Amino acid sequence: MQKSMKNHMVRTLGAFAVALASAVALPSFSAHAEGIEARIIKNPNCGCCTMHGEYLREHGFDVTITNDENVYDMATMIGIPEDMQGCHLTMIDGYAVSGHVPVESILRMLEERPAITALTLPGMPMGSPGMGGAKEAPFEIYSLKNGKAEIYELR
Repeated sequence: MQKSMKNHMVRTLGAFAVALASAVALPSFSAHAEGIEARIIKNPNCGCCTMHGEYLREHGFDVTITNDENVYDMATMIGIPEDMQGCHLTMIDGYAVSGHVPVESILRMLEERPAITALTLPGMPMGSPGMGGAKEAPFEIYSLKNGKAEIYELR
């Protein structure tokens, strides 16, 4: 019984150490955003896309915004299925980012450099960066490769 308790304690402390290391490492991620170009392509009538651009600027990205009524067609051409698209498309360092993806997810992708074409947060979930409102559930952020989506992370 004592060995089981000791193992439980070691696992708990290990999990705590990982969580603490992640929290401490987070500020270093924001330094990586300095000077990284983020080109947002959005529908001219969409205001929340502009707000997401401001959010990225606040985290150090060099943001340019282009209006284009064909943003959904562009996302489809990149390989983002219609049901997986967000309301705007951002091109960052060779990756496409669709929708209101949190900066932590984007920076993780840039740090890890996975063999994917895109990250997406489908739709326009309330509480996501640039959307406003209250977050109702964890955001399901997907990675896309060859048109196939899989959960990248819950945030």
